[in-house]
Amino acid sequence: MLRTPLYDLHVELGAQLVEYAGWEMPIRYTSIVEEHLRVRQSGGIFDVSHMGRFRVKGKDSERLLERLCTRKIAGMQPGQCRYSLVCNEAGGVRDDVIVMRHDEKEHTVVVNAANREKLLSHFESVRAAGSLKADVTDQTADTAMIAIQGPAVMPFIARFSDEIPALKKYRFLVKNLMIAKVLVARTGYTGEDGVEIILPKMLTSFALKMLRDEVDLKDPSATVGPAGLGARDTLRLEAGMPLYGHELGEDISALSAGLDFAIALDKEEDFVGRAALRKEQHAGGPPRRLVGLNVEGRRTPRQDMPVLSDGKPVGSVTSGCMSPTLGRAIAMAYVDPACTGEGARIQIDAGRAVLDAAVTPLPFYKRSD
Repeated sequence: MLRTPLYDLHVELGAQLVEYAGWEMPIRYTSIVEEHLRVRQSGGIFDVSHMGRFRVKGKDSERLLERLCTRKIAGMQPGQCRYSLVCNEAGGVRDDVIVMRHDEKEHTVVVNAANREKLLSHFESVRAAGSLKADVTDQTADTAMIAIQGPAVMPFIARFSDEIPALKKYRFLVKNLMIAKVLVARTGYTGEDGVEIILPKMLTSFALKMLRDEVDLKDPSATVGPAGLGARDTLRLEAGMPLYGHELGEDISALSAGLDFAIALDKEEDFVGRAALRKEQHAGGPPRRLVGLNVEGRRTPRQDMPVLSDGKPVGSVTSGCMSPTLGRAIAMAYVDPACTGEGARIQIDAGRAVLDAAVTPLPFYKRSD
């Protein structure tokens, strides 16, 4: 398995390590619930170095990304981040990505770990088909990526920098640290405020020393502390954020996930999958749509459990958990359009039991700024 530059730290902190998308990653350090609540109440530090990081550079960098992404890339400002989908020809989702614009000739693209190699090949095939002058470089192995999320994070970061807390949401800056550049973006995947930091692998030890000078990572009462992928998953579910392999996939239409803001069917540059998505839209939309579910009782729905209405199958669960913040079971599911109304009553077939649930708007949790 691959290991991130922070692997030794995970071992030192007693993390439970598991295989994820070919990487040996921390699922938790103490407990998922403790780490989840710490992020909601104060701050958590996540190693997300397993995620893919591409540099797209060249005269046709912007045109290439326009053809790859469902969202408009032209017109982005330098220092701006934009969430987008990358589709296949049928309109299914190859991945969801974050595009960061340095200038019209250079962009950084963050992709999901499980899709890194697939997307590298896809990016190259689209570039070659259009004879576009752009180089796509996989920088994943040469860099680390850390997410720091939570309501106390910006005051904490202010100890190191005045510029970073002044960043607007979905903006980034590049700072010089020693002899290398560090990218800091005000983005995240938890529903909380915070930053994601991309830095050269060789600077990881130095950055950790700076962090240790400010906080004891073994102290459970410290302002920020380590959090694993388990808490990352429950946090994103509460925030109604999709996860590839659950709410997104090659066989799931991009129009079905409630991400209309990220799909520009009318943009000037054509993109892979647009024709199929336009056809589906004109035909009345996707056959199933993503909804949130408040689930009665203490049992947690699991992926692929059938969703029923009046005893008839109408969909399936994509993700579920016992929400640490809300104290109740929640889930997301794809269901027939007739079952998407707020308050609609449905059931989840959990095998030996049938769970009652009601459709609720997403997200389940939204921070109060």
